[in-house]
Amino acid sequence: MIDATIVKAHPHASGCLIAKQENEAFGRSKGGFTTKIHAVVDALGLPVDVCLTGGHRNDITQAEELMKDKSPQKLIGDKGYDSDAFRKTLAEKGIEAIIPPREKRSKPASYDKEVYTERHLVENFFLKIKFFRGIATRYCKTASIFLDLVKIACILAWVRI
Repeated sequence: MIDATIVKAHPHASGCLIAKQENEAFGRSKGGFTTKIHAVVDALGLPVDVCLTGGHRNDITQAEELMKDKSPQKLIGDKGYDSDAFRKTLAEKGIEAIIPPREKRSKPASYDKEVYTERHLVENFFLKIKFFRGIATRYCKTASIFLDLVKIACILAWVRI
């Protein structure tokens, strides 16, 4: 399963002198500075891979990078991952895409609605890692430190089986 979630950054997290804010996975929106955590989880809802972008980025922008070295039988994603190019990439790797089509599509693709109901596991993963205060609100100035915190939360998710 693949999905992304937005984390609001604390005002003190901005202003890193090390690099530009774009490199630090900050995005500006109506809600202020945000960071987006992209994740792939397995069939049990345990994290397989994570990455960060600015909060204004689309979910689909990191999908191919997250799925580069993975070859599951099926990939479950929400409408944010409905793209002909991404579906083609998955089909070339022999992965069945279980992604509902966007409403504006002229030729909507079919998907297995029964299997799609399992997508709640990726949402549950984000719920678990957002129990950590430092992840629910980003206090870190650098993306590398924040990503390390997310990875520690992922390790704890694996250990708590």
